[in-house]
Amino acid sequence: MNIVNTLTLRHLKQNRRRTLVTIIGVIISVAMVTAVATLVVSFSDLMIRQTIADTGEWHVQYHDVTKEQLAAIEGDDRARSVAISRDLGYASLEGGQNPNKPYLFIKEYDAQGFAQFQVELSKGRLPNTDKEVVISEPVATNAKVKYEIGDRLTLRIGERFEQGGDHPLDQTEPLRREDGTLTETLQHIKTRDYTVVGFIKRPAWETAWAPGYTIISYVNEDIIRGNDRVDASVALQRVNPSLFAHAEELAKQNQIETVQYNNELLHYYGLSKSEASYSMMFSLSAILMAVIMIGSVSLIYNAFAISVSERSRHLGMLASVGATKRQKRNSVLFEGIVIGLISIPIGILCGLAGIGITFWFMNTMIEGALWTSEKLRLIVTPLSLLMACLVSMLTIFVSTYLPAIKASKLSAMDAIRQTTDVKLTAKAVKTSKFIRKLFGIEAEIGLKNLKRNKRRYHAVLFSLVISIVLFLTVSFFTAGMTQSLELSREGANYDIEVSYSNGKRIDDRLMRSMVSLDGVTDYNVIHELYGNAWVDAAIIADELQEKVKKDKSMLQDGKYPYDIKIHALNDSSLQAYARAVGADYEQLTDPDHPAAIVMDTIQYKDMDTGKYIQTKAMDTKVGQRIELTNFYKENGEETKADPVIVAALTDQAPMGMNPTGVGGLNMIVSERVMNRLADDEDLDNVSTYLHLKSTEPMRTQQEIEEMHETNLNVYNVYQSRKSEERQILLMSVFSYGFIVLISAIAIANIFNTISTGLSLRKREFAMLKSVGMTPKGFARMMNYESIFYGVKSLLFGLPASFVVMVLIYRAFANKFSYGFTLPWMSILSVIVAVFVIVGSAMVYSGAKIKKENIIDALKQENI
Repeated sequence: MNIVNTLTLRHLKQNRRRTLVTIIGVIISVAMVTAVATLVVSFSDLMIRQTIADTGEWHVQYHDVTKEQLAAIEGDDRARSVAISRDLGYASLEGGQNPNKPYLFIKEYDAQGFAQFQVELSKGRLPNTDKEVVISEPVATNAKVKYEIGDRLTLRIGERFEQGGDHPLDQTEPLRREDGTLTETLQHIKTRDYTVVGFIKRPAWETAWAPGYTIISYVNEDIIRGNDRVDASVALQRVNPSLFAHAEELAKQNQIETVQYNNELLHYYGLSKSEASYSMMFSLSAILMAVIMIGSVSLIYNAFAISVSERSRHLGMLASVGATKRQKRNSVLFEGIVIGLISIPIGILCGLAGIGITFWFMNTMIEGALWTSEKLRLIVTPLSLLMACLVSMLTIFVSTYLPAIKASKLSAMDAIRQTTDVKLTAKAVKTSKFIRKLFGIEAEIGLKNLKRNKRRYHAVLFSLVISIVLFLTVSFFTAGMTQSLELSREGANYDIEVSYSNGKRIDDRLMRSMVSLDGVTDYNVIHELYGNAWVDAAIIADELQEKVKKDKSMLQDGKYPYDIKIHALNDSSLQAYARAVGADYEQLTDPDHPAAIVMDTIQYKDMDTGKYIQTKAMDTKVGQRIELTNFYKENGEETKADPVIVAALTDQAPMGMNPTGVGGLNMIVSERVMNRLADDEDLDNVSTYLHLKSTEPMRTQQEIEEMHETNLNVYNVYQSRKSEERQILLMSVFSYGFIVLISAIAIANIFNTISTGLSLRKREFAMLKSVGMTPKGFARMMNYESIFYGVKSLLFGLPASFVVMVLIYRAFANKFSYGFTLPWMSILSVIVAVFVIVGSAMVYSGAKIKKENIIDALKQENI
């Protein structure tokens, strides 16, 4: 080791505090980059594993392929595995006790299909030939038809066709019937013989309202005949953006008509065929990565920049004894290498340890609450570690090289005396007379101290600004992610919907029977009636305003026709809902002055652009009157009802209410008001829906079906609601974990930077005390400096944060359209936190400085 490097190591040892603070700053930065990268990768891994557990592992699916086309798919070098499946059709279930499910639905898989699609065997074994089947358990528990292993079945299998329909119905289509009689038939019948070899759990992909119970047989390439068609589900070796173009090209070359993608799974790989989705993901990733990188760079740079003057003085002493420019540069770079070798490994380990501990707490918190079969696990990728190392090394190089270049250009005398760091010109330290008059001499001295050494002041200020931007950016990003997820979900807030297929009302006796079932925890009854209203063009939705400008014929007498859905709630449900949205229940139940709660916010998917849009249904106000007309009379005559007063505006829907689209309006009223608005003919057209929440939705559905009520439709949306709630909760866990992580790093950064800055000013503070500054005056000076730091950082940090928020909002706007809203609670939290953290750092460091001996502090050269 040469003499310059030896002196550099000695200098680092002598200035232990500054060296330790620099190392801590680098460790925090590396830990942040490592933790953020690991958090994102681990969260994506969880969602990928959970989606595979729910819907199977496949990325591309080719529909209705021949044996020759299947061979081409299997010969594709990108395919890791290919699962074969086929829907044979439906067969009548003899002796079935559930009129809503009169069929068996026969599906076929090959061995790979059983593995990829998560078929869960409960008894027996899986089929090995096309003469064997496994039967789902609900055939016995729900339909009350008992089979045993070894039983032989002869099934007449066909496709479901509605009367007059020319397209077959699938498992997602509910049973077609009217007045208790089926209005659908099985056609294209073929007979198959099977032997029962096992039983399976109810498949996750079978909807609760599906008309057939699933039974699964076996298929493979040897069984497929010349004209037979199957579906090929491909799991790829590598999932990358080119898979879409490759799949389309493969389909084109082999004349395959239909290609489907597992969009839910691919979404968690960061891929989407939608240009809007891909643009949004790319923009958000770039913005968030840029913010985190800038934050990381600032942390490391501040760790070095806060003590530039100390290094300059050391380099000046080296120059005075003959060190060349190159030797001075190498000295600083060597210092950076030493600090990097110590800090980077520790930072990576700290980041991984922090995330590991966070996941441990998350798993114990979410266990049993998310209905997840998978848990968060720590995923460490070479790319995330390499990125953390490269960012840290590059930043250390820049942070050390720039001061070295500057110091090498100074004369030895100037570097030792530090005349370039501290300039006491009158203009540089000039303060307003207003400061002294308002706050006193201590405030003026504090402000002069900050201006006297601008480099150190700017380093602290920059650290504060970056911390503010980091926190607000991450808060806004996570809020945007949650908002986007809310917009894209179906929004089912109940487990079971019950209604009559012929549209009649559910009588009170039957309703009481259903709501009193074991497991039912909440219910809501909605009576729906459709009508119209002519709305002034000035207050219609913005989307309609654009259409009206292009086509004035859409208006009649300056008004636009709105479709109105009147929803009447029973008294108990309406009272709870009115309380939740801040409406007057008494006003809503007065039939002489009809009033309604209006859903003024709607959300829908634009089929042309693929965008999810949230907008105002109508620009109305509380107290405004809406004139209703024409509740769809058979004679087509337009009749007028009493005007309805807007009692409250809300974006919260009562349980079970379906959102309307642009040009529609949802109004929630009491049953008494509905009876006033509609005549007897209208009331005959009212549809009634009962919505239930249950602790055991499948059992509740079975008990309702066992009532054998004619024409009663039972839709169990528990599975989709469960999936949506799981996504929301997981996103909340991810969001809050991300915010807590960034907040902890920001606080550590601020505390570290300020306390270091104050430690470097020990001689300055000792000098002030030596000329008569009292402890009380010193405390006041510290308080005023805290205020100056806080105010100045907010003046720069908040506008910078707003700019980044707008960029993030515009990135989300590629796929989701909703109003821009500032995160006021986060902004308020930042304002309070900045002053609390700065004040705490000042108090902590000030308390340590107070204990210093004035003479020792004035003599001190090293920290």
